[in-house]
Parts: sequence; structure tokens; C-alpha cells
Amino acid sequence: PQIVKIEYIITDTEVESLILESHLIKKYKPKYNVLLKDDKKFPYFVFTEEEYPRIIVARKRNKNPIKGKYFGPYTDVRAMYTTLELIKKLFPLKQCKTPRFKNRPCIYYQINRCSAPCQRMITPEEYGEILKNVELFLLGKQNELLTALKKQMEFYAQNEQYEKAARYRDSYFDVQKTMEHQKVVFENTAINQDLIAIANNESTAAVTIMQIRNGRLTAKKDFEYQYIDENSPQEITLSFLREYYELGSDVDIPPEIVTDTALSEDDLEIYQEWLSNKSNQKVKIKTAKNKKDKELSALAQKNAGVHLEKLNLQKLAQLQNDYNEVGSYIQEKLNLRKFPHKVECFDISHIQGTNTVASMVVFENGMPKKSEYRKFKIKTVEEGKPDDFQSMKEVVERRYKRLLAEGKPFPDLIIIDGGKGQLSSVMEIFEKLDVKEQDIVSLAKRLEEVFLPNETDSIIFARTSPALYFFQRIRDEAHRFAITFHRQLRQKSALASQKDKKK
Repeated sequence: PQIVKIEYIITDTEVESLILESHLIKKYKPKYNVLLKDDKKFPYFVFTEEEYPRIIVARKRNKNPIKGKYFGPYTDVRAMYTTLELIKKLFPLKQCKTPRFKNRPCIYYQINRCSAPCQRMITPEEYGEILKNVELFLLGKQNELLTALKKQMEFYAQNEQYEKAARYRDSYFDVQKTMEHQKVVFENTAINQDLIAIANNESTAAVTIMQIRNGRLTAKKDFEYQYIDENSPQEITLSFLREYYELGSDVDIPPEIVTDTALSEDDLEIYQEWLSNKSNQKVKIKTAKNKKDKELSALAQKNAGVHLEKLNLQKLAQLQNDYNEVGSYIQEKLNLRKFPHKVECFDISHIQGTNTVASMVVFENGMPKKSEYRKFKIKTVEEGKPDDFQSMKEVVERRYKRLLAEGKPFPDLIIIDGGKGQLSSVMEIFEKLDVKEQDIVSLAKRLEEVFLPNETDSIIFARTSPALYFFQRIRDEAHRFAITFHRQLRQKSALASQKDKKK
């Protein structure tokens, strides 16, 4: 049994329950919850808790946390350090943890990179104003920042503190130059929103969040989810909302969040109330309705798709590097006679029995060998009367009857796309051909079950297993190759029909 004991905690509201759930997931890390992968690796900016705070880089907040105010997480470490250098250039923050000299400031003060709080050359109140400006910069609120810098510049000028006024003037123009390089996405500069998009396959979800602040696209962050069960896009979206905004700074929640997945009214009500309470402002979660939101949501979806493709390529590279281990695991798990160096996989494609075709793809040492791919037109099945079992029997017989005639070696492993029935029908062909020592399995898509000949029970690989990923990849490649051939034949048939009509 998966559950031994159930404990529960009663809360007054659903919002309290949501917050409690988030804390419990972080504490106990339950196996069957969707979890944001590797958030411990994402760095944050932290304003340290000191009389004159510094800005530093820290990792995961709940493991030996540094006391202070957090901003992030940041997925692009290089961009984060570039931003840190820009902040140090624009704002004279405290640079050193302890003073370098007892009675004079260091060189950072001489080059206007520090306001020398170690020598009390700036009051805590003035230093606090600088920190507020840095916060506005990190949150992408450049218009508010420019207004604050201009106000402070004019204040010091009126009080004849021209050196301080000059510093704020320089910062004002530097921020203006920075803003010129940002992409304007709205004419209305009052718009602040996050756009969230998801791209997923059977075991991984890529989530992209694009931040719009003051009408400008200020940041894009990519995240990866690893999950076990068939999580719906709604479940992934809710999990991301809960974990991302729980991790982030309280003030970094915009008044509008646009998702590419429609959520239920109950979920919207709960999450909007939670985020509104957390950020002390009204927060609305919605799907894209107007033209501009749809364009930006499509851009976020495109970025999520690219990130998922990148994650798949990383898995592919890892699989290629580790195929000796993966192949050995497959051989042991399925009790194969040989190590699966060469694998052939078959798939059938048709629409209601018309233009039925089959494909065969070949993988060697975990990688596709496209020069040996084959496609077949099915001849023994009557047009319009689909029979996947007979179609698979025909193509398997044609393939291996030919190999026998030519004296060529069989593959180490044959994979049939289908369930137990498909495998049984194919085994009849091998008995007919008098082929006895050949490893053959089938892969049923519904539960990703692997069936072996003459075995009642299926074998199920772990959802995150590289072996399952290999089976899925070769099966999907066979399906893609079959679909492509089927479409070509269907298009050819449609053109022929149009010519007949003209006659």
C-alpha cells in the first residue's frame, strides 16, 4: 500500500489551506506532488539585514537562509551577475562586509561606487532611499525609479548639496539609457503583468514566465517540472503559481497574471485571494482575451516550447552518453537474450482504414539510424476496413521474410507499437517463419506498459526512467515517420480525386 496513515489539519479558509499545503510540500517533499525541479540551484538577490544593507547573491532560501529581503529566483545566472554589476554602477551601495580602513573610505567611494556608510558619510535614511531605488530597478518599475531619482536630485539641488544632486542626475541618465535598450510591448506604460506558458510531454513540463513591467518586457525565466502521474496543464499551472510566488519577494507580484491554461472559477477565486493578500493589492488571474495579450501569450508559449525542446535534447545527450547503462538495464529488466545494440520499432497509421501504411525505424546504441528506416503500404487489408492486427502481421512478415531470404542478421530487439493483442498476433508470424530466438516486446501507450511474449503481466518502467524515455522516443519516432508517409499518400489521393472530378 502507498498510504499507511492519514493525518489532517483543519483551517478556517481555503486560502489558509493553500498556504499550509505549500509549506507542508516544501517540508516533507511528497513523492506524488508536482515539484519545481532544481529551484535550489536558482540564485536570488538578497538585501542583508544590517544598518546599511548590502546586496548579495544567495541560493535556496529555506536551507541555511541568509536573513534579509529576497528578489528572484533568477534562472539565467550570467544575466543576473550582469545585472548586479549594473546595479553597483548605478547605485552607490555598500560594497564591503567590514570596513577596510578605520578612518577613511576605500577606493570604491573615490570612484562613486559606494557612499561610504562605513565612515558615516551617509545617513541610514538617505541610504534607505537608495535601497528603494534598487528595489524599483529589480522589479522593472523604471518609470517610478526615474520619478524618484528626479525628485531626489531636485531636493539636493534646492538644498545646495550639489555633489549628491549630481550623483542622482548621473543615475537618472544611466537608467534612461538602460530603458532605451528594452523592448516596448505596450503603449500603455501602466501595464504590469506576468505571462505564464506551459509546454509538456509525458514526464517533463517546461514553464516560461515573462514579466511585463511598466509596459516593457523586463525578464523571461524558464523552469522545469518533473512529475510522475499524468498531471493536467491546470495542475501544473496551479503548482507553479503556488511555488513561484511563494518563493519570490512579496512585492514582486503584479496586479495581472495571464496564463495559457484556463483555470476553474473556484481555483481562480482561491489563488487570486491568496496573491492579493500576499501582495497587498488586487491580483487578477486570467487567460489572454485581447489582441496584445494573445500575442504575448503566444510568444511565451513559443519560449516554453523551445525550452522543452532544449530539455529533451539534454535528455537525449545524456541518454546517448549513458546508453551502456540504459541498455544493460533494459536487458536485465526485460530478460533479453542480447544487449539491445540494434532496435527496430513498427507503427501503423491510417484514418478509418484509408491509406493504411506502416513504418519501421531503427536505433543503434540509443541513436536513430535514418538510413535504415523503412515505410510500407499495406496490401492485405481492404480499404475502409481498418485491421491493425492484420496490418502489423503483414509488415512484420514482409520485413523478416526478406531478411531471412537475404541472409541478413535480425535486430537485437523488436518493438511493436500496441498492446498485448498486437504482440500475440506478431508472434504468429515468427512461428510461421520458424524464428525462435528473437527478443520481441510491445509498448502500450495508455499506461506505457511493456508486454513480453507468453507473459500475463506487463512491465512498467518508472515515469522518470531513462529506459522508458528511450522506449517513448523510438515509439514516437516510428509514429512520426508513419504519419508523414500517410499524409503524403492522402494528399496524393486527394489530388487524384480532384483530377477525376474535372474529367
